This record gives sequence, structure tokens and C-alpha cells, in this order.
Amino acid sequence: MQHRTGRELREMFLKFWEEKGSHRCPSFSLIPDDPSLLFTIAGMVPLKPYYLGIRQPPYPRIVTSQKCVRTNDIENVGRTARHHTFFEMLGNFSWGSYFKKEAITWAWEFLTDRIGLDPNRLYATIYQDDEESREVWHRQAGLPEDRILRFGQDNNYWFMGDTGPCGPCSEIYYDRGPDYGCGKPSCGVGCDCDRYLEIWNLVFTQFDRQKDGSLPNLPHKNIDTGMGLERLASVVQGVDTDYETDLFTPLIRHTCARAGIQYGQGGRNDMAVRVIADHVRSVAFMLADGVLPANDGPGYVLRRLLRRAVRFGRLLGFEGAFLCEYMPILIDLMGDPYRELIDQRPTIEQIITVEEERFQRTLQQGTDLFEAETARLAAAGRREVPGEVVFTLYDTYGFPPELTREMADEQGFAVDEAGFKAAMQQQRDRARASSKQKKSALAGDVYTELENEGGATRFTGYASAMGAGKVTAILTKEGRRDHVEGNGEFELVLDETPFYAERGGEVGDTGTIRDGETTLEVLNTVPHGGVIVHRVRMTEGSVRVGDSMTAEADDARRQAIRRNHTGTHLLHEALGRVLGRHVRQAGSLVTDRFLRFDFTHHTPLTDGQIEEVERIVNGEILRNVPVSTAEHTLEEARELGAKALFDEKYGDVVRVVTVPDFSMELCGGLHVRATGDIGSFKVLREESIGSGTRRILAMTGMEVVELMQVLFGLRRRLMGILSADEEGLEAKAKDLAEELRALQKRAQERARHELTDNVDRFVERRRVGGAVLHIGRFPDVKSDVLRDVGDRVKAGPDPSVALLASVDENGACTLIVMADDRAVKLGANAGAIVREASAVLGGKGGGRPSTAQGGGRDGEKLDEALERAAEVLKGQLGA
Repeated sequence: MQHRTGRELREMFLKFWEEKGSHRCPSFSLIPDDPSLLFTIAGMVPLKPYYLGIRQPPYPRIVTSQKCVRTNDIENVGRTARHHTFFEMLGNFSWGSYFKKEAITWAWEFLTDRIGLDPNRLYATIYQDDEESREVWHRQAGLPEDRILRFGQDNNYWFMGDTGPCGPCSEIYYDRGPDYGCGKPSCGVGCDCDRYLEIWNLVFTQFDRQKDGSLPNLPHKNIDTGMGLERLASVVQGVDTDYETDLFTPLIRHTCARAGIQYGQGGRNDMAVRVIADHVRSVAFMLADGVLPANDGPGYVLRRLLRRAVRFGRLLGFEGAFLCEYMPILIDLMGDPYRELIDQRPTIEQIITVEEERFQRTLQQGTDLFEAETARLAAAGRREVPGEVVFTLYDTYGFPPELTREMADEQGFAVDEAGFKAAMQQQRDRARASSKQKKSALAGDVYTELENEGGATRFTGYASAMGAGKVTAILTKEGRRDHVEGNGEFELVLDETPFYAERGGEVGDTGTIRDGETTLEVLNTVPHGGVIVHRVRMTEGSVRVGDSMTAEADDARRQAIRRNHTGTHLLHEALGRVLGRHVRQAGSLVTDRFLRFDFTHHTPLTDGQIEEVERIVNGEILRNVPVSTAEHTLEEARELGAKALFDEKYGDVVRVVTVPDFSMELCGGLHVRATGDIGSFKVLREESIGSGTRRILAMTGMEVVELMQVLFGLRRRLMGILSADEEGLEAKAKDLAEELRALQKRAQERARHELTDNVDRFVERRRVGGAVLHIGRFPDVKSDVLRDVGDRVKAGPDPSVALLASVDENGACTLIVMADDRAVKLGANAGAIVREASAVLGGKGGGRPSTAQGGGRDGEKLDEALERAAEVLKGQLGA
């Protein structure tokens, strides 16, 4: 068997199935259209609609190398030699084209003739009743009977769900030899040891499972196969594990060189090296497909993997940010065929750096807290980390709870899961588990039926806002109708329409659809697959399927949308030029009144940067150059340098919108004829909407003129109020602001002295265990004043805890809890106390064991909150 690289094996597989008549498709996104899944977990996931009959496949045979992410056992990644989060699945698929004979014999041909695996080491498993597969394996492929093994439904039968397509499967195993076995007499295919390695699963989807369990035949017999590239490479390259293949070794060598260690010695170092190699791949590919760090969903998984990799880097002695060092290596390994790694590299590196630096700042503090807590527990003979500690690590230090569990497990500790969940609930479920998914499942609907019956709606609106179309469907709340009349709202589908359907952030068209005396007001236009649906209101008249009607979009509104949409493209390019090429669109909204643009960047824009962006955009408007559109294949568009957006799903043919010598972007929306049609551009607001993501709100056209009129009117009125001319307006405002701050400061100082000098009037004292609890209720004062009071009251001879509260005129309450070192040694934890008390007030809080702050808006419950705080302290001190 000839040595092959992972790249060679991938290409050999794709070419082999192309020779068998399959169409090669590039890898689909890691983010599936299936709402029941967070990630694409197998090669068939993007093709599921074809197996369910929701859509017709574009080709009867397809072959892919699909990038996949599975996250059900993240904690095992690194611990074992074969667990991964990111992997590539090689797959060949057929819908009514070929079936068992071809799938089995061609798989055998690929493995033995093309790859050169020893046929004497190959085994096949089949479903126990699948005589057809047994016959093909034995008679056609030539596999001896004793290497064809029968298994039951749990092992060799595949279901898509409780109902729907299903069928038997056949798995191909490779015998790696007795050196990899467990030595048990019973060792064989299916054993948990590493001797018999499953490398390929062939699924024969031929039945349609009903609710009653019956299995009628599908209209067509289908094939779905999956083979892990990493696993195949380990066999072909003759190495012990996937991590020793050339798909991982360059990443592993870099880690070892940086850490000054040697891989293969076992123990924690090997685990850390594997974790980093695996997680770097996952993080980079997630970011390349548009996943951004978040506190739930795919973004939470991304953040969890990145932080896990950072922690294991610290265990190897790495200091500072280091993950971006792997990007050149990863691109060299996988930039071909996954060009998105190259195209999105600036964005990937920017987000990784921001996230890593943010976590690095708190990692050591959190680790120190964890080590101190486990040392205290061990000294007390306890082996369970309290839920409050897990929550503090999560809420204050950014440790995913899974990471804390893993750290606890490494030291032989359990975790108080119930306590952690209770703390999460008290914080109004501020975070959700990464496994949380939508409950809906992929399924067809009435719109799918319409598209299958009549095809996609033809859009005619690029050139004109007016057109004619024939009614192909009427949809009411009661379902499909052939005819409606009188007053009411419903949905209307035409065979062709000039109305643009809401897509890619651009709002849908409104307008009218007429037929004689009947006029329908179009309230919105939305897409469902390839069907364009008009949501309409009819006041009188009637409409019938088959009617020919005149459709006219509101052109004045549409022109405003065009201005904002082209303005968005100019803004996107200008931001890249001013801030750097890491800037990528992360979302947008284009309306007739404004545009909203979300983009990747880690720091607020300065006034100077915003002004420069405005100058660039308005400069392009003044150039008044034609805006052109052209259709290209996706590969041609990429070669031209057109920007592709993170979350868009593109077909083979794409529309490219070009502003000459400035920007080129894939876009199916409506645009102006020339940049001068935009008129003007003005940024209204710039803000953060999440980690590494910013948002700009802007206007174009007459909206800018109206805004300028309002602002100039305000300036005139301010000049009158402040008795200042235009040049002196800013200085006068600064003088007044400074004078106000001075007065406020003097008032605050008087209040501070009054409180601290008369502290006994506001504070009661209680003995709690071995400490004194000082409880103070104060009028509307600032938190820094409360801290001054806290410093004073806890300066006595006994261990002290200060619990201080202030309620403002609106009923909102601020809580400060402070514990001196002696009280902390006794077990006092200010952060835990303030969280519990704040929850009573309908708010939240947190902090260190010595100092914490919180509060809530329900100040009427202050007495209850203070009593709850006292109870928590009693529990901490064992009183």
C-alpha cells in the first residue's frame, strides 16, 4: 500500500466517484439549514431535504468531502486518541440512480484497487436480514463468508427519525492486527479495542417508516455513505492514531516546539497537544463559516472550544495569545480545498485574538480561585466543588461550566450541579447550555409543495417596479384556496413578480397588485425557498387562481431602499480600508429609512475613524460612477475578488455588484444605477452588540438632509439659550458642565462626611458566628460612599462583614458587601452573599470574596434581601 497524504486521499475519493458519474459538490457550511442541529454533523445533513422528499436533488449522484463538527463529547477530545470535534466526512450519495450492488462493489474497488488496502484485512457488517448485501459482498466483491458479520438493528440499521426514510447499512472494518487488540478470546469486529477499525458506513435508504412501524418501500432507493478522512489517513499512513497523520502532525509539531516537549510520552502534555490541534481546526472553520462568539448556540460552542484550547496552552507554559500562530499552518494544510480559510483569515485572526486576550486576562485569576477553593475543600475532607464557585468562575471569570467540571475531574472532585443550576436560575438564566437546540425539525410545508409543483417564482424587478403575473396560489389561515373575495388579509403567489422578497437584510417590497376592479395592497414580500409570497390586504373584490394581474411595487420606497443598500456596500468597503481587512459583515438591515450594518471589529471607532469612513463613502457618491451587476459562477466571482457574506448560501451562479475601482460584492439585492443617486451618507450611531462585533446605524439621501435641518435648528436654539455664538458654543457648554460637576462633587463630599461621621445612626451590628455583621441602610448615596462607610465599620477588633444598602428616589437599590481578611478566612464570601440578596431585589450582583456589589429595582424588598444576606453569611460561617 502506497503512502498517501490526507490531501491526496481526499482528492482520490472525489475523483473516483466523479468517474462513476457523481457530481462533485464543494463542502457545505458548518451551519445547517436544519433547525434541529447546531452544526453539520455528517455529510448527509445538507442533503437531508432530498432524502425526505422536500426537494428534488439537482443531480442523481453527488460526492462530497464535508467539513463537520460534533460536540457531544468535547471533554473526551484529547483524552482519547480518536475523539475530534472537527473532522472531514467523505461521502457518496445517490437518489434512485445506483444501489447496493454498485455502492458495495465500488467501495471495495476504491479501498483495494485505488488505495491499496489489503483485502485480507477487510471485514463487512450487514443487517441481520439483509441477504441482498451479503450476496453482493460475497459474490460480487469476493469477501469470504467468515468476514461478513451480521448485526441487529442497533448496529446496522439507520433511521432518520421516528418516521421517514430508513434502511439497513453495511459497515467496513479494517483489521490493524493483534498488536492493537485487547487480547481477549472474544476480540473481534465490534470490540471496544482499537484492533478492528470502522472506516466506512454504507447506508441503503430504501424504506419509509410509518407511525405503526410498517416499512413500505420508498419511491426510489437511495445511497448515503460516510467515511472519516482522518481515520482513513491513519490506516493508509500506518500510524497508531488520527493525530499522527499529516492532517494533524504539523499542528502538533508547532505546539511541541513552542512548549519544548516531545509528543508521545503520554500524560497531560499529550492531552494538551491534542486538544489544541483539534480545537484550533474547529475554531478556525467555525469562524470562516460566520459563527461569532456568543453566550448560547453555535457561538457558545466556539467560545468554549477556544477557551479550552487556551487553558491547555497555559498548562504547557504558554503565555499571551498564541492560537493565531496556527493559522499559517492550517491554511497550508487545508486552504486547498477550503478557500474560506484564506478569504476569511483576517477576520478569523482578529476574533481569535480578541477572544483569547479577553480570556487570558481572567484565566489566571479564575484558576487561582479554583485552586484555593479545592485546597480548602480538601483540607476539610470534602470532594465536591460548590455550585456557587462554579457559577462565579462562569459569571466573573468566563469559565464555561464544562471547563470547571473538567478541572474538577482532573483533581478528583465532583461538582455541585444542583447548586450551579440554582445560581443560574437566580441570575435569570443568563447563559444556556451549548447543547440547547430548537425543537423544530426539518420538514416540508405548503411552500415546498408549491415550488415542487410549479417551480420557483421568476423575479422581474431588477429592471422595473411594474410587471404582470398569473396567480398560482392563494393561501389563507385555513389553507390553500382557489378563490377569495371580500375583505381580509392572505398570501398570494404569482408565477412572476417585480416585487423584491425580503432577503439578505433588505426588506421586502410593498405596493399594489390589481385586476380590473380588485386592488390588493401588498403589505410585505417574503421568500419561502424559491417561492416569492406577497402578503396582501383586500378591501373588496375577488381573486381566483389563474387570474392575470398587474403588480406594481412602491417605486419611491424602493428607490430609498436602493440608496441604503448601495450605501451599505460602500460602507463595508470603507470600514475595511479604515479599520483593516479583518472587517467582515456580520449582519445587516436595509430599509427605506435607514441602514444598519454589523461588522467584525474589537474596539469602538474613534470620531476620527467615523469621519474618515464618511469622507470615503461620500467621496464615492460624488464620483457618481455606474453601479454594475453581472452573473458569474461562484468560483469566477471568488477569482475576481468579490466579497462573500458569512451567512449567505450561494448557488452555482451568483450575482456580483461592482462599484468600479472601489468594491465588488456578491449580492442579489436592489441597487442604484450610479453612486451619485445615493445623494449623501451620514453615520448616526456606532456601538457594540457583542464580543468582537460592532454596529453602525446610518442614513442616505433626503433623510440626511432632514437630519441636518433638525441639527442646525437645535444648534441655533442652543446658541440663544447659552448666549454664545457658533465659535463659542462648545467652550460655553464645557464651562457650564465643569461648574455643574464641581457643585455635584462638593455635594457628594458633604454627604460622605455626614455619613461617615454619623455612621452609628445608620448601622446596626449583629454577632454571626465568629464575626460581626454590620448592616447599614442609607438614603440615596453613591456606591463609592458606601465603600468608604464599609472601610470604616469593618475596621474594628473583630472579624467583620459590612452589608450596606442604599435606595434611590426611584426605588432602585444598591448593595455593597465587604469582608475583611479575617472574615474571609472564616469562610465569608461577599460575592455569594450579594448574589443571593440581589436576587431577592429582582437584580444581580457578584464580585470577590472580600468585596462585591449588586442590587435590584425592587427596593421595597430591602428588608427581606438583608435578612437573606444574613442567612447566607450564617451558612458560610457555620453559625
